[in-house]
Amino acid sequence: MNLSIKFPKVLILILATAVVLSCSTSKRTQEALNTGNYASAINTSIAKLSSNKTKKGNQKYIYMLEEAFSKNSARELKEIDFLLKEGNGANYERVYNTYLRLNTIQNRIKPLMPLHIIEEGRKAEFSFNDYTNDILSSKEQLSSYLYTNATNLVKTASTKFDFRKAYNDFVYLDKLSPGYKDTKTQIEEAYENGIDYVKVKSYNASDKVIPKPLEDELLNFNAYGLNDLWTKYHTNPQKGTSYNYEMILEFVSINISPESISQKEIIKEKEIKDGQKYVLDSNGNVAKDSLGNDIKEDKFIKVRSVFNRLAQHKEANITAKVSYFDLQTNQLVNSYPITSGFIFEHIYGTYTGDKRALDQDLMAMSRRNAVPFPTSEQMIFDSGEDLKSKLKNIVIAYKFN
Repeated sequence: MNLSIKFPKVLILILATAVVLSCSTSKRTQEALNTGNYASAINTSIAKLSSNKTKKGNQKYIYMLEEAFSKNSARELKEIDFLLKEGNGANYERVYNTYLRLNTIQNRIKPLMPLHIIEEGRKAEFSFNDYTNDILSSKEQLSSYLYTNATNLVKTASTKFDFRKAYNDFVYLDKLSPGYKDTKTQIEEAYENGIDYVKVKSYNASDKVIPKPLEDELLNFNAYGLNDLWTKYHTNPQKGTSYNYEMILEFVSINISPESISQKEIIKEKEIKDGQKYVLDSNGNVAKDSLGNDIKEDKFIKVRSVFNRLAQHKEANITAKVSYFDLQTNQLVNSYPITSGFIFEHIYGTYTGDKRALDQDLMAMSRRNAVPFPTSEQMIFDSGEDLKSKLKNIVIAYKFN
């Protein structure tokens, strides 16, 4: 009896794909190793061996991990030696981070141990080092450098950028070594000196009254979410705060159009079905079909309607200007014009004649009635929504330094 096993084409395709991908992965890993991209070779090898370190097909990753680890450690330690000999305090961060990387790689490999190289009948060899003292020592050197450098920067600061750089260094130091000397106090001092405080106010130069709710909304910078780390806007100036800039929103002109109703007459004609009629033969008698039944056909008539389209219209336009002043020099820094508008339009209509001649949109208009026009105050307020959006975009885009 001849038995043959037939594999589905899909299974064969899956197996073939898996083999190709496996070969591709090992090839990329070897390329990374050959080109000095040891981190990539280490990461791929650890991932493969973590899933199954005894799998025969993963033996090649043990070889590559062994080689990549050795070469990476040698290169990193040589780099550290060079950085320390250079004697530049700015190198301490790189030294510290390099020791951390070396230690992290070791800690990722250790759980995989032992790794057996079957072909050579031996265990893979990894020269692990205890980097604890090196990490602590480089961390202390880095902390001391950061503190000294940032403290001197605060003392000699000539611009707000100097304070901001010092602040970033102190924040980094606080994360690196919490409670280091008076870092918390230094962070607060650097931050306070690095902030730009902006006083905000509005001025109405138009001949119209600005609705109080609109003015409050426009100047509600908290709702805009515009305050960032280094810029604080105050619409109500606070005592004891030294303001660096002033932002003025000036309403230059507000124009409200008269209320108007435009009218347009639309004539609609349509041929529609209006019942049926008998079909007559050549003798004037009702024609019959093959079964002797009377023959009928659709009857069409022409209908006509006159539609009176009415459109209520009112428009508001606001012209404003945003100006920034440097309060230290009392000079205008920049000015940006803003235009905004709102259009009220309501369309309705009436008709005479046969409504069957009207399209659906005209019928919908005929069911509407005239509505009260919005007040000028409401028009100004509605225009403010667009104005608020444009004002926000200006403030977001504007940089003081």
